[in-house]
Amino acid sequence: MTAKEYLIQAYRLNELIDSDTEELEHLRELAGRISGSNFGERVQCSRNTEPPFVKYLGDITEMEQKIHKELCQLVVLKKQISKAIESVSSREERLLLTYRYFNNCTWEEIGEKLHVSNRTVHRIHASALKNFSVPD
Repeated sequence: MTAKEYLIQAYRLNELIDSDTEELEHLRELAGRISGSNFGERVQCSRNTEPPFVKYLGDITEMEQKIHKELCQLVVLKKQISKAIESVSSREERLLLTYRYFNNCTWEEIGEKLHVSNRTVHRIHASALKNFSVPD
């Protein structure tokens, strides 16, 4: 695994969590919109009398558990990545890696924070990736 692939793991996992959170909100919206059962005058033993929203409650619970698990993984991963970034000797390179891979800053934002040009940002990034050691 390259340094960049290792560092971007947290970003990708965070994107997955965001996607799952959107899906969870969609499920909650569906559960809130669905009407209850219509019991009418006909009564049949084999008829499902459970309100339709109940199906979504199980899906919501599963999604919440999945998101919780992913969040726990993200916390552990970020701790590992943070520890690995701390091993980079240059403070400027550590800052750049933190801004880019933890704070998801754009190259322009990083340049502003470090008070350097975009070209210098990319030069520092290339150097930081060379000096970064992927943990075993």
